[in-house]
Amino acid sequence: SGSDFVEMFVGVGASRVRDMFEQAKKNAPCIIFIDEIDAVGRHRGAGLGGGNDEREQTLNQLLVEMDGFDPSEAIIVIASTNRPDVLDPALLRPGRFDRQVVVSNPDIGGRERILRVHMKNVPLAADVDVKTVARGTPGFSGADLANLVNEAALMAARKNRRMVTQRDFEDAKDRVMMGAERKSMAMTDDEKRLTAYHEGGHALLALNVPATDPVHKATIIPRGRALGMVMQLPERDQLSMSYEQMTSRLVILMGGRMAEELIFGKDKITSGASSDIDQATRLARAMVTKWGFSDKLGVVSYGENQDEVFLGHSVSRTQNVSEETARLIDQEVKALVQNAFDEARRILTEKIDELHILAKALLEYETLSGDEIINVIKGVAPKREEADSPRALGPAVAVPISPRPGPEPA
Repeated sequence: SGSDFVEMFVGVGASRVRDMFEQAKKNAPCIIFIDEIDAVGRHRGAGLGGGNDEREQTLNQLLVEMDGFDPSEAIIVIASTNRPDVLDPALLRPGRFDRQVVVSNPDIGGRERILRVHMKNVPLAADVDVKTVARGTPGFSGADLANLVNEAALMAARKNRRMVTQRDFEDAKDRVMMGAERKSMAMTDDEKRLTAYHEGGHALLALNVPATDPVHKATIIPRGRALGMVMQLPERDQLSMSYEQMTSRLVILMGGRMAEELIFGKDKITSGASSDIDQATRLARAMVTKWGFSDKLGVVSYGENQDEVFLGHSVSRTQNVSEETARLIDQEVKALVQNAFDEARRILTEKIDELHILAKALLEYETLSGDEIINVIKGVAPKREEADSPRALGPAVAVPISPRPGPEPA
């Protein structure tokens, strides 16, 4: 019976492995499943703990057992890991683990099917569009999607609703991807204005660069660690980016900082662009060092100067970049980001009226969807039902419940 001995044998070592295979032979045909095999199956001879540590003996015993099989013995060993890169090569030889199945994060179709599984026990409103939710969650794993459905159900429960609506899924997705809304974080009017222009700059550039994903929403409600957000949704799962998409992305990232500078002047720029600058620098560095997008450095991959010793690689593996090359890399990275910055200035200066319109709309409505952004720029104000205010849960009332400030009618 397979489930009689689900064993944990990290730490008790070799004897435990021997016992387990003995039992498996008695119970054959039988499946042995080892989760997180990298706990025992790491590269031997990272050499830091001496060559005779507990884990190595466990691994050696495992290798011996897996090799000493009679083909007639009906024992199948299955193992899983998130770190195939640190496994000992001997484990992966044909004859030990013959098949390697890579389970990557699900694509859009897979996400839709996984969502449906998790939505089975959740009462859904008629407007829930599983395809849209799947499209908006690129890179999510199965566990992330389960969490998303759970969050959406919690959102509905908090509002005392019987059904989970599409809006709950949107809010849950925002919460999972961007962090919880921080209601307690009161922004001053100046900060709000600044954030509106900052996010407006991002959004406007996202509409005006040559290649990028459509804007999904822009918000100036503080979430997670950010004061505002512009979210873009890919049309499909992206497997690779073109040079044009990367340079466009750099321009969008510079948009917030640029908008602050153009509207408020250089001495009023805030630290709000720190994560933008961080992302842009990382992207530019990857373009230069990994993807060969710099003519001066050529199509060569330049490694970072440090490598983790404890990840089971040998101590001496450092691929050093020479001083001159490092300097050149820095120059090229800076040039890429600077070009993006100048391009952002050009576009925003040209479209400064649209920036004002967009920032005003963000100040008024706080969150705008992609279509609303495009319409606002054309001069169409977003329609808002007041359905999201807490008192809208009761019956609809034609007159406002709280008196409006102003002269009381006689």
